[in-house]
Amino acid sequence: MAVAGLQLSAASAHGQGQVLLSSAKSSLFSGAPLRFSLPTSGRESFSRKQLVVFARRLSGLEEAMRIKRERESQQLTPKVKRRPPLRRGRVSPELPVPDHIPRPPYVGSSELPEIASEHQIPGSQGIADMRAACELAARVLDSAGKLVRPSITTNEIDKAVHQMIIDAGAYPSPLGYGGFPKSVCTSVNECMCHGIPDSRQLQSGDIINIDVTVYLNGYHGDTSKTFLCGDVSDAIKQLVKVTEECLERGIAVCKDGASFKKIGKRISEHAEKYGYGVVERFVGHGVGTLFHSEPLILHHRNDQSGCMVEGQTFTIEPILTMGSIECKTWPDNWTTLTTDGSPAAQFEHTILITRTGAEILTIC
Repeated sequence: MAVAGLQLSAASAHGQGQVLLSSAKSSLFSGAPLRFSLPTSGRESFSRKQLVVFARRLSGLEEAMRIKRERESQQLTPKVKRRPPLRRGRVSPELPVPDHIPRPPYVGSSELPEIASEHQIPGSQGIADMRAACELAARVLDSAGKLVRPSITTNEIDKAVHQMIIDAGAYPSPLGYGGFPKSVCTSVNECMCHGIPDSRQLQSGDIINIDVTVYLNGYHGDTSKTFLCGDVSDAIKQLVKVTEECLERGIAVCKDGASFKKIGKRISEHAEKYGYGVVERFVGHGVGTLFHSEPLILHHRNDQSGCMVEGQTFTIEPILTMGSIECKTWPDNWTTLTTDGSPAAQFEHTILITRTGAEILTIC
């Protein structure tokens, strides 16, 4: 589940398992003075006027290249028949959890917890507990995906997920997190993330991301996947396939000593081949005894400092769109959609950094 926060600050009420970031633009050709080291002898010397002309030409070239990239992106992205915009259905009351099941510390408060600054490195017993929580989350997600079909409601999926989790003696981590009213996030079509299950029926051609997090033996296991419902267009199938590939490529660069920024670079390289946008606002996060902590994992190109350390556990959860990467949030302060209504897909795993690579914990 993604969390949200401004400039890597604590999460706002707009995010859950991911972090909200403000968009950062490169300062290249943004108006800062240009300085060049040029020969000054003989006929090779440049006048100040010539330097100004040279800078303008360089800036113009950058703008031309930007326009070219935008046109190529439009040509790469398949045309998709516009579906009716997502509308909120009726949200039923939250489901009860038996008293004997331990709750995370945030349950009972409507305040969104701050993102903890410490990186989570479980010990040997902690890793064993993490594996158990993550395996349960993966099993629940797999079962939830089998429920996806036309006419089922996201509320019915929530009920099934809730029951599977409490039957295993675990707590559904989203329930009560900053006031979130359900046990799972269900994000349909243009919903980027944090969709609240309701009475809306899935339609043939929809896609739905189901984001499952469980709290078991004091540890959270967090995972999500985008599923196809009925007869989905080839263009949207490709978006879903490429998004999963982006997650796999991001994980592939992880190991002890690797820089965090490599994740965003590898994901962006693959997404750009198909003309897809990589959402910047929501990011991955450390996970363990705490639902959300540092490090914050940026999925787009970035200059994030820091390197991975053996024993760290965190999520990678890229969101790709077929159009704008900008978003808007419904009045419920959770459901977040693309501003232009274009489809979005997301995949997520919790991983453990090892000396030579990364172990995916959320598998069953």
